[in-house]
Order: sequence, then structure tokens, then C-alpha cells
Amino acid sequence: MTSSVDLASAYADSGVAEVLDQLDRELIGLAPVKTRIREIAALLLVDKARQQLELPSTAPSLHMSFTGHPGTGKTTLARIIANTTRSHFLSINAVLAGIPAIRECIESAKRFRSEQQRKTILFVDEVHRFNKAQQDALLPHVENGTVVLIGATTENPYFEVIKALVSRSRIFQLRSLDSQDLENILEMAIGDPERGFGTMKIQLDEQAKGHLARVASGDARAALNALELAVQTTDVDKQGVLRINLEIAEESIQQRAVLYDKDGDAHFDTISAFIKSMRGSDPDAALYWMAKMVQAGEDPRFLFRRMIIFASEDVGLADPGALGVVTSAAEAFDYVGMPEGRFHLAQACLYLSTAPKSNSAFAFFDALKTVETEAEDEVPNPLKDGNRDGADFGHGQGYLYPHAFRDHWVAQQYLPGSLQGRVFYQPGDQGYEDGLREDVARKREAQLASFFAASNESQGLEGDYWENRTLGDSGELHAAVRERLIRMAEPEKNHLCLVLNGGDGLLLGEMLRKVSDETVYGLVENVNQKQVLENFHQGSRETGRMILAVSDLEKGPSVFGVPDLRFERMIGRNYLQGIAQPWGTFEKLEEFLGEHSRIALAETVPSKAQRISGLIEERTIDAELYQAWEEAETMLYDDPSNPKLAWNDEELKKRLEESNWHVRSWQLQNFETPTRISLEHLNSWFREGGTSPSYGERLQQNIGSEKLNAIHQALRSQVGNRVVPWKSCWLFFCISRSSK
Repeated sequence: MTSSVDLASAYADSGVAEVLDQLDRELIGLAPVKTRIREIAALLLVDKARQQLELPSTAPSLHMSFTGHPGTGKTTLARIIANTTRSHFLSINAVLAGIPAIRECIESAKRFRSEQQRKTILFVDEVHRFNKAQQDALLPHVENGTVVLIGATTENPYFEVIKALVSRSRIFQLRSLDSQDLENILEMAIGDPERGFGTMKIQLDEQAKGHLARVASGDARAALNALELAVQTTDVDKQGVLRINLEIAEESIQQRAVLYDKDGDAHFDTISAFIKSMRGSDPDAALYWMAKMVQAGEDPRFLFRRMIIFASEDVGLADPGALGVVTSAAEAFDYVGMPEGRFHLAQACLYLSTAPKSNSAFAFFDALKTVETEAEDEVPNPLKDGNRDGADFGHGQGYLYPHAFRDHWVAQQYLPGSLQGRVFYQPGDQGYEDGLREDVARKREAQLASFFAASNESQGLEGDYWENRTLGDSGELHAAVRERLIRMAEPEKNHLCLVLNGGDGLLLGEMLRKVSDETVYGLVENVNQKQVLENFHQGSRETGRMILAVSDLEKGPSVFGVPDLRFERMIGRNYLQGIAQPWGTFEKLEEFLGEHSRIALAETVPSKAQRISGLIEERTIDAELYQAWEEAETMLYDDPSNPKLAWNDEELKKRLEESNWHVRSWQLQNFETPTRISLEHLNSWFREGGTSPSYGERLQQNIGSEKLNAIHQALRSQVGNRVVPWKSCWLFFCISRSSK
């Protein structure tokens, strides 16, 4: 067993030094790749030494992928690596080589490994063109080390090359050479007697050399081909010198004035620059890159396809007409053709470059991600198809036909329950889309408010449904209440404002729009509401101007972490619901009062709410039963033991005035809202054993169980799963301290 190895001697004997020196002399640029070749040589030398010492050894993986423009040295590098590693070198083209050619290469590699103990480097040009059959034939032999694979492509290997090959290879990007590198290559070619024109007397003018290097655009092969053409087509002078001037250089490389390999799909950098220039609203740059592609022979229809995509992806609803303009230009081009069709290319390009921009269409991909990653929820029943099984399963029942309502819109559930409040689409602030922002926001807020109301009732509050009706309030009612309340409060853009019960989101958004120069504060019922609302407003124009806290009036302003916080306006909707003596609440609000403060509230008056007996026609049931029902309901609403019905608007106003509040505005208004009464909710009115007496339990005290059952059945047959006109009475009032 060998106890030591002289690495210096081994390195000298290997001949690697000569190869590396040659590499430095002959290969211009590509420093990262040269470094990697040196690393490979060193690793192989160490691996050989470990074998001599009978130590465990694992040869480094040599699988590589070279990506870069034509003429950047991909094939040359592969041969250099083969020479450096003393490997057998085979080369195939992925387009031309079929399965038999691949198998022949594998058999050759096996022979060399068996007979000469040499690795085989298989160089695959245009590796991105490998099909599934070629991959299946080659991969096993890449895996077991029969061949070392070096692929070459003009494409991005992470997108275009088979993932199985990419995962086994180290990726090297061979960047285009700069002009100085190309000038050095031209000088080497002129002076090299073996592989260049060193046996000839050639004088390359500086201007000519600079032109060849510049126009070749980083492609060494193009520069060398142009030089060769110039040499072959130029005569020597009387002194036997072949002089290449600027004119000759221009003539020799004129077909390569534009570097653009469209057949190899190397155009992606240029098309990327074109798209990014349009996205950046730079018409000059966009025209330049498009002109480069047209000059290089790019298919104009490809350019139109990219611009059609751009019209939706980057302009979108900021200018909905953009898509029509571009598709019309594309259609016109098909009629006209080239060269006049370039006018249509230019028109589409300039229109998109100067159009307002919006990428809000990416909202689709947010929705797609949600579909892919989150648990699937059931389609809400009102949205289900009622034509097939509506009779058996009740599908489609409760759907509110938007065209039957004002403005052809009504608040109802469209998203699954688990996604209520989720926002995918945020309208941009440019062009047409900017005009949509407020309308979309207001409708969303109304939807969210209805959802929160429905959630409250579905989470154990069903028994209060008849006392304090908010579920199913239409968008029309939401809008009317909100607009009137805002007008009454008269917030200004620099007012510091507090939304007293912002949990349903109905007022928060509107106050954020009205108070554009200040932060809007809001009190919510629980942490879940806080999180939903913060997510709801995430990404909107008002992001960062909203601060929420779980309601705790006992803490005063410190609930927001600011003890001396004072508000010019406080506003709320149904803030007093469920409070037996609401006038006491205003004493706790005094700590929030600032100079010239106003409190504006919109409250449903429970004692004047919809009577359940009013939902059915009197003539449809026994007259004696209906009379008993009405009388029992009157006694129910007059019951002082029910705290939710213990106050009315007259008493509230009297108490406020006695407590030195100045009533600035006070008005009752009645609304009638189309409302679906589901059987589930209807039955909840008659539930037994809840935390508080239900409607049925309170009614039974006056009419007995037999009549109660008859009333329940009458409601189920006439009202259950139907849309009925639900009446509500709202109190709008605005107050301030008399001394202020």
C-alpha cells in the first residue's frame, strides 16, 4: 500500500498544466468557466491520489449545461474539458441524432471505458430539443456514469431543457463577448499560422476591426466568418499586403448587422427588452427593439401575439380598448402584409407603450393559487343550479336576481363561506380602471357587511333574528344607510375619525376614502374580525391608513396604544344594538371626544322592527289564531324584561338631552328590504333551550303550545325559503356636547 503521493509530480506528469496554459492563451473571456475547468482538473488529480492510497474516493460529477448566444464558445469549451480530463469526446445534435445514434454513442463509451479506462464526454448540441424518447434512451447511462453529459443550448435551460437533465448538471451561462474580446480574437486569428491567417500579410485597420467587433454583437463565430470573407474577397496590393479597411469590413459583415437567431429561439432577450420597454411606457425603446426584430426577419405575427398578451397582462382594464386596438391591427396586417404592415405593427406598439398600465389581471393567479392550496368549499346553495334538482334538494333557492334591484345589483353571497372577505382583484389607479375603484370597493364592503351579519346569526344568535334584523339587508339598504350617515357626520379629509363598530367593514372603507389625509381608527368585536378586515384592505390604495383594535371602551383611547387620542368624528352603524340602556354608553365615549367632536349613528329601532305576523296574509289562517298572535306579539314587544326591546327613540333622545348632549340631527326612516327567510333561520325562531328565550318561547307564554305550533307551520308553508319584504325602522342622529 502506498503511504504517500507526490501531488506536484503527479500534476507535472498529467500534462494538465500545458492544457490549462493553452486554455488561457486561446480562449478569450469566460473566466467562471476557466475556473471550473481548473477545479475539475484539481479534483480529478486528488481523486486519483486517493485511489493510490486506497482511500474512499468519489469522482466529481462532470455533467454540465452551457447556455449562451451562438458563437460564445460552447463547443470549444466541451472539447477543452475533454482534453483536460483525458476523456474520449463524442458530439451529436439533438435535432439530428435519433435513438440509433444515441445507442451507438453509448456502445462506443462502453468500449473506451472497458479497453482504455477512459471516460467519454458526450456533447449534445441544442440539448433543449431532446424529445421524450431520446431522453429515455440516454438518461440511464448518464445516471450510471457511462457518459459524462455536456449539453449546449441557446435557451434558458431552467425553462427549456428537460428537468431530469438540468437536475444532474451544473449550469454555466456563457455571456456574449464584449467588443474588446472580439478585437483580441480577430488579432489572434490574423497572427495564428496554424488555425488562422498567420502565413499571410494582413493589415486590419483599426476602424475595420472595431466595426467587425461591434456589429458581431458578442458572436465570435460571426466576427471570424466576416474576417474570413474579407480575406477571401480582397486582393493583395503591390507590396503583397492584404489590407482590410472599413468599407471592406462593412461589406463582409452586412448580413450580421443584427444579432438575432430566431431559428434557435435566442430572440428571448430582445423580445423581453421589447415587452419591458412597453411596460415602462417608453415608446422609443419599444420601437427600437421591435425594429431590431423586424430587421432580423422575426415573424410579425409572433410580435402581434406578444402584444395581444401584453394588452391584457399589462394594460388590462386601465384601457379595455387596448385589446381591440391590437387585435384590429393584427387583422389589418393579415390583409395588407409586408412592408406596409409595419405601420400596423408600429401603431399597436405605440398604443400599448403610451396606454395607462394595470396588471390587475394577475388576480386570476391569486385565485388559482387559492384553489390549488386551500380546502375546497361547497358552492353556496343560492348559486347552485336549480333546474336539475332544485325540487328535491332546494338548490338555487334564495337566489336574488340582480336585475330585479336598483342598479341591477344586490348584496348576496357569491364566494364560498370560508373565503368571504377574500380579495383577489384590486382595481388599478390608471385610466378606466381608476373609475371602478370606489364602486367595486363599496359593493365589496356591502357584501362583507351582509356576510358578517349572516355569520353572527349562524353562530348562535338565531333567536335574536326577529328582534334585530340585519341578515339579508340588500346592497340598496346598505348604500342608503351609509350615504346618509356620512352626510350627517360631515367628515373632512383631515379629520381624525373613529368607526365605533367597524367589524362589518361597511363604514371603514368609506371613511378611508373621505378622510384622505388622516388615519382612520376602528373598533371591532373580536380578533377574527380584525384579521378579516386587515386582509380585506391589504393591497388597496388605503393600506397603512387603518388602525383597528378589539372594542374595549373601559380602556378609552389607550385601546389603540395612544392615551391622549381624540377624534373629531365618531361614526357607527347599529352600535347600540343589544344594549338595554344605551344612553349610558355615551358617557364612556366622552374620553374620545376632541374639539368640535360629533358622534353620528344609524340605529335600527328594535321596538319598531318587522313583526313576524306581518309576513303572512291574515286571510290565510284562522282569524281567531291571527288575532291571538298579534296580541301576543304586542305584549312581547312591550315586555320590559327584554333588554333588547327596552328602549325606543323617544326615550333615547330625552336621556341624551338630559345628559347635556346637543342633538344636531334626529330622524326616523323606514325601509323595506327583500329578504330570504331560510327554513333553518325560521326554525331557529322557535328553538328551545337557548341562552336567551327565543321568539317562540316568548310567544308561547301568552298563547300556549298548540297555537304556537299552528303559527310555526303557517310560517314554514308560506314564508320558509322564500323572499319576503322585510320592514325596518332606522334612527339617524348626530350629537355633540352642548359646551363644545
